[in-house]
Amino acid sequence: MPGRLRPIEKFAAAAAQCSTESAAYGRCIFADYKNVHKDMCLKEFLRLKDCYLVAAKKK
Repeated sequence: MPGRLRPIEKFAAAAAQCSTESAAYGRCIFADYKNVHKDMCLKEFLRLKDCYLVAAKKK
């Protein structure tokens, strides 16, 4: 089936569309990476997750 994407390809394509959100989440984690704790960057993570879910539905 030429039109069908493997799950990892679908993930990569969706993740590529979320570079701004990914960068914000990465900056947040890196800012205090020696003291990472649960929900430390929750706002940034939720934006990244929402972006990915929207991008994944388009494929």
